[in-house]
Amino acid sequence: MPSPAPWDRFAAWPRLRALAALVALVMMLAASAFVPLTVGKGEVAKPAHLSLVGAPGKQAERPRDDDLQLYDRAIARIRHGESYYDFIAQEHRRAHYPLRPGLAVRLPTLAYLCAAMGVDGEALAPLAIAASIALMLAVIWAWRQRLTEEACSDSQRLFGTALIFLGASLGLNRYYFVLHELWAGMLIALSLGLHRPARSRWLGAWLAAALALSIRELVLPYVLLMGAMALWRGNRREALAWGGLVVVFLCAIAVHLHLIAQLTLPTDPTGPSWFALRGLGGWLSNVVLASNLRFLPHWIAGPIVIAMMLGWTGWRSEAGATATLLFLGYGLLFMIAGRDDNFYWGAVIAPAMFVGLAFAPMALQGIWKAVWTGREGV
Repeated sequence: MPSPAPWDRFAAWPRLRALAALVALVMMLAASAFVPLTVGKGEVAKPAHLSLVGAPGKQAERPRDDDLQLYDRAIARIRHGESYYDFIAQEHRRAHYPLRPGLAVRLPTLAYLCAAMGVDGEALAPLAIAASIALMLAVIWAWRQRLTEEACSDSQRLFGTALIFLGASLGLNRYYFVLHELWAGMLIALSLGLHRPARSRWLGAWLAAALALSIRELVLPYVLLMGAMALWRGNRREALAWGGLVVVFLCAIAVHLHLIAQLTLPTDPTGPSWFALRGLGGWLSNVVLASNLRFLPHWIAGPIVIAMMLGWTGWRSEAGATATLLFLGYGLLFMIAGRDDNFYWGAVIAPAMFVGLAFAPMALQGIWKAVWTGREGV
């Protein structure tokens, strides 16, 4: 019998361990097919209607979500010469949005970037469209290069490149150009694709992550993981760079919170808690509803998310190890924190998650072979 490929993690597992993994996989697939996906005030989400990005007609008539209207007004006021912290408290009160805790108010980075790119609601903004296309192409190129350099087969490389296009194409939807998680998730996907730990090439990944973190604080777990992984590999210079980024961010967020606190009045309400303990449904809802999986019924989309994770865990490589910890970590976060109407948080990780599907067949086959032909023991 030929030996398994060196990048196939599960094929060399002992029989009992593989059997336990197979049972766990079946249970997770079954649970993910039955757990409802919720949005808003707990309503069960239905598949979205597929429409061309930027096409006129029904999409143009779609009313703007409350969050997006708030961001639209902030961008418009910046374009007219106002400073973000001079008006953001007023806009939050106008939208009946809380100012407490201070993290309920977004960092100003994306508002200024969108203003510079001429974003105005769903109106055509050529510079923003060009930036989104360039970012998507950069993500695809970076992952094509990483898949070429990491241990995998030609078919996995080709399939993975097609899948990153499927995941990253969400960034072309101009309806969500003002959504912080959209750009942050695309930048995380770019950062992961650019990272080359074996060659100590990490500056491009660091720069992409730094921009993502300046847009959305939800990127912080990714930065902390990258720093921890660098420290574990013994690359002290890279670990110091990631640690320095965390320090700079903490200083910036402290200034942001201080400015918001100065604008907050005693009459301003405190927002509801983000600790909702939604469990598996929280993780699946966030990833599915914030990605192109939203067009599928939940009993199909949920198992696909589990298949993505199966592929990442089964791919024995630097990328596979990092992504497994990253996506499982965010999955745990989404199970614990975030209300139903925070489903868009999933866009922070959704674009890059799709690549895992390229390795799911190998992982499943490896587990199956180990169950039937693996060595004894656990």
